[in-house]
Amino acid sequence: MSSWMVNVVAGLFVLLSLTGLFFFVLTRGALLVRGFSSTQNSAKSHVYPLYSDMWLIKLVDFQPIISAILLFQYSTLVSKIVAGLGATSLKNKKVLITSCAFGNVIPRVVDAAVQSGAEQVLIADIIRNELDHAEGKLGQYAAKVAFVEDNATAMTQQEGCADANVIFFLLHELPHDLKDKALREAGRMLATGGKLYLAEFHRPDVAILRLLSWTYFKVFEPFGLALWDTHDPVKCLNELGGWSCERQTYFFGNFQVITATKL
Repeated sequence: MSSWMVNVVAGLFVLLSLTGLFFFVLTRGALLVRGFSSTQNSAKSHVYPLYSDMWLIKLVDFQPIISAILLFQYSTLVSKIVAGLGATSLKNKKVLITSCAFGNVIPRVVDAAVQSGAEQVLIADIIRNELDHAEGKLGQYAAKVAFVEDNATAMTQQEGCADANVIFFLLHELPHDLKDKALREAGRMLATGGKLYLAEFHRPDVAILRLLSWTYFKVFEPFGLALWDTHDPVKCLNELGGWSCERQTYFFGNFQVITATKL
């Protein structure tokens, strides 16, 4: 191997290592440190600094980065949700987005909801900076969107307030008991016949991807592996009862979009 190729490989290794360290410090590393502090039992103790500090939010919320983290399946997953909203009559109804997410999922969901006739889109998040950041993406829909600081695991909105609820890659970041609470609240927020659109990680079908995913979760997302078994969202929804669930997986089973109808 020539010297320039060695330098390129070495440079890529250093870049990937520094990137991994950066995300570890601002995700699981922060949780480990926080575990020794007095705030460990607060409602926001599971939230990474990456999602609460405005400077970090703006630094990381760059579409190519977000797409790469989801193995370039981001647009496909969002499109599945958008298609579901587009095929639903939402005239004079309300759509709920539970928890903000990086990338263009929020503007695309809001656009689809408005095009389907929604009277209002309510965006709820426990972090004020996330709401402020999301609002900056939605100028043209200001009259149709409301922003509320609320907790996905203990919502203060009126029961049955929405006819569609979108949760995009939230569950894998929640401690296991909060996963159950978030799903229960997701149902409580929906009117009968309303649909929950839930995008998340899924247990990969291919062994090498399964190994890589397992390693990723162990290092960066310690609560994510439960989605493979004990806290599989479809299993949890079926155990709660009152749901009809459909699941579609993507990229060799690495990701999933669940469309669940409240009965």
